[in-house]
Amino acid sequence: MISIALAQHDFLVGDLKGNLEKALGLVDAARAAGADLLLFPELALTGYPPEDLLLRPGFLEACHDAVHRLAQHVHGVDVVYGHPWLENGIRHNSVSWMRAGRVIGRYDKQCLPNYAVFDEQRYFTPGRAPLVIECKGVRAAVLICEDTWEAAPALQALEQGAELLLVPNASPYRDDKLPDRQDMLARRYAETGLPMVYCNLVGGQDELVFDGRSMLMDAAGDLSPPGPLCDEALLLADFDRLDGTLQPRGWAAPPETQMEEIYTVLLTGLRDYVHKNGFSDVVFGLSGGIDSGLTLALACDALGPDHVHTVMMPSRHTSGLSIELAQEQAVKLGVDHRCISIEPAFEAMMTLMEPSFAGRDNDITEENLQARIRGNMVMALSNKFGWLPLATSNKSELAVGYCTIYGDMCGGFGPLLDCFKMRVYELSRYRNSLSVAIPESVITRAPSAELRPDQSDQDSLPPYEQLDAILKRYVELDWSIAEIVADGFEDSVVRRIAGLVLLNEYKRRQAPPGVRITHRAFGRDRRYPITSGWRSSELT
Repeated sequence: MISIALAQHDFLVGDLKGNLEKALGLVDAARAAGADLLLFPELALTGYPPEDLLLRPGFLEACHDAVHRLAQHVHGVDVVYGHPWLENGIRHNSVSWMRAGRVIGRYDKQCLPNYAVFDEQRYFTPGRAPLVIECKGVRAAVLICEDTWEAAPALQALEQGAELLLVPNASPYRDDKLPDRQDMLARRYAETGLPMVYCNLVGGQDELVFDGRSMLMDAAGDLSPPGPLCDEALLLADFDRLDGTLQPRGWAAPPETQMEEIYTVLLTGLRDYVHKNGFSDVVFGLSGGIDSGLTLALACDALGPDHVHTVMMPSRHTSGLSIELAQEQAVKLGVDHRCISIEPAFEAMMTLMEPSFAGRDNDITEENLQARIRGNMVMALSNKFGWLPLATSNKSELAVGYCTIYGDMCGGFGPLLDCFKMRVYELSRYRNSLSVAIPESVITRAPSAELRPDQSDQDSLPPYEQLDAILKRYVELDWSIAEIVADGFEDSVVRRIAGLVLLNEYKRRQAPPGVRITHRAFGRDRRYPITSGWRSSELT
């Protein structure tokens, strides 16, 4: 019997000192818990992804020093620890196997992902050799994350006599990722018959959220329920070499619904971005609409209401209901709320621009001017009090440009930027199923930017049910216009929406980062040129 501890923990990118101190403590905790072996996530020393920090010689020198210091501390428990390694001018994504004060083996990751949010081929050279080491009579091999998505590394380990696979990971969340991971482990088992210990990172890092949910696959091919979602934990498991059982010890139950899962990920991403960047408080415009209403609920749950500040900024076009609903929600959740009219500033700007605008009718210019005044007000509060400004735009708006650059797009972080509008509704209803945090009228009223008289989102856009269905196919699934039309959508509508997506790439480049929850978020996942001759060709 071998007892294995999984350090499903959060390691801040670049914080070598803090991450090392955390690792030292986890080694002591695993030893005290009676573990024979402690498995850390991928690149636990540097956090993931360290990106161009890996190009700094001083950073890599400090990594080497930290690895040696940790190895010297290791006694009474074997440790498998992830870190970058530079040798003979070549960088590897590595793990070191530590025992009795020294490193007894090192494994270099063989399969380097270079798709979606991953860019490891920019930094690392692939390894070639397996690492198989015996611990308490069990011959265990190490694979790092992407190595398990390909057949060759596991088969190579099997050929070298491995009886157990240890898999450190830095696998970020997306809403369909867990079944893919489970299928991947099942494929490796079908090919090798080897049990597996899958340990994943947790915590928010810029757009990414690492969701944990470590897993075990025993020698019979039975997969354990996943470990805690987005929670740090030192997870314990027992592997019996004789009967092949691999049993978790007291792991927390997973979420029951996808909305609970996504909401938890959004909370983690928001909280960690705020705190890891040295902020304690956030500020944003509360309009009485559903996007800012859900943002307020998320911010209160993530940070506590004492750390949330909202501002209603009415103009001549703002309805009394919007003012009332914003006030109602702010009071209900107990946040600092103020109401500052933008009308004097708007009138002053119109007076200033009157000579230049003479002879021209009002149009979207005046609408955007209101949004930009509001953006300025939020930024002024941010500057004065040191609060991080949040943008409340959703993915549907960002896709088609139904948002104002330097206006409502203004902010340091956007919790909803990878949530289509219909998902915003789903999440709002989920949150209210726990306790009513968003007034029902906010959820049921027709969405409007309230930048001109009697304005409705549906004046400019198809119904959100239809818009989101088209956007999912075009943006997330990369369907052609012909394929989307063949799926039952009107040709002229699809072409118009696709044109808007292409036209507004420049806006999205200037949007703040936000929590990634799908496999195709704007930003790292989807990198289209701003200046492109393909636009007209694709739409003809």
